[in-house]
Amino acid sequence: MPEKKTLQRARRAKAEGKAPTTQAGAFVREEMEHTKRGKHPVKSRKQAIAIGLSKARRSGVKLPAPKRGGRKSSAASAGGRRAASSTRKTAARKTTARKSSAGSRSGGARRAGTKSGATRRTASTRRAGTTRRAGAARRAGATRKTSARGGRSKKA
Repeated sequence: MPEKKTLQRARRAKAEGKAPTTQAGAFVREEMEHTKRGKHPVKSRKQAIAIGLSKARRSGVKLPAPKRGGRKSSAASAGGRRAASSTRKTAARKTTARKSSAGSRSGGARRAGTKSGATRRTASTRRAGTTRRAGAARRAGATRKTSARGGRSKKA
């Protein structure tokens, strides 16, 4: 529900004979404020604008309907997706030129390439890697590593 101030701004703009987009600007402004204050999460500014325009339409501002991006009805597209996924075969993966050239590089150069790749991974990807393994599996891995290093044991 839009705030009273927003509705008043929109009504004033309408009374002054402003364009519907100007009237809707009050709602978009309100939505931007909500985003800034963290009232609800928005993926992008574009989404915030879309929410503001939608609120304006609901409040009676005569805006044109949003453009459809060549969508079909949901039932038809869902059926089409299912049919396509069942008949499609997975193609054999081809090695890229980059991968094949990586094998010819020296060990140091190969290691440097992988390190930079690891730092580029997103935080969510890194977290996903750690959460996949259970606690017992992590401990087992840690013990294997210590035994491989020489099995240092505590001496009293």
